[in-house]
Amino acid sequence: MVRICISAALALMLAPMAARAAPCRLALLLALDVSSSVDPEEDRLQRGGLAAALRAPSVARAFFASDAPVTIAAFEWSGEAHQQIVLDWTVIDHPGALARAADVIGSSQRSESSQPTAMGHALRFGATFFDGAPSCDARVIDMAGDGQNNEGIGPQTAYRATAFSQITVNGLVVNAADFEGELGLIAFYKSQVLHGPGAFMVIASGFADFERAMRVKLIREVSPPALGAITQPERPKG
Repeated sequence: MVRICISAALALMLAPMAARAAPCRLALLLALDVSSSVDPEEDRLQRGGLAAALRAPSVARAFFASDAPVTIAAFEWSGEAHQQIVLDWTVIDHPGALARAADVIGSSQRSESSQPTAMGHALRFGATFFDGAPSCDARVIDMAGDGQNNEGIGPQTAYRATAFSQITVNGLVVNAADFEGELGLIAFYKSQVLHGPGAFMVIASGFADFERAMRVKLIREVSPPALGAITQPERPKG
């Protein structure tokens, strides 16, 4: 009887620990472009748009559609040596955690505004930053930007590193319908930035459209896989 009581007590003690140890389904790293092509108002729209997207009820439903949580972090990037953490790795396991993450991002201040667009270096920084993330089923970098790489290594050079064999890179293209955007930004993201199985991009029509585009993107990224959605047709009997 004593052994049974001890076993029952241990089971009760370990049950909450097992619940907390539920696997993380996704580590999502959000990268914000603060290069010189992004003016102060555009940065406000980008930063505030990401925060607002995280607060959207439709995005929250996607985050909490599974018992296995999502972990997120965010950083800003521009020149070769400029990558600044905005939000460190945060496990989004309840609505309060998601709200606090949105508040941190929304209240953050841009730390640099005069450097070029070193996307390859930003991606390489992002891959290294995953070393501090919890163990998750998938790793995704969400790369937002309004321009092509113009300093240092390009994305494809960064992707030759072994770390990127386990990382998907999606894109949020801020197409302001300007000369660069019309001539090649979308094509650049398609051919040079998207990386890994299932990689995709969403296009924002300028920074004023950033919030909407980010909502669409986050819902697609954090929604759990629809297991069993495809069913086999029944075979005829007899």
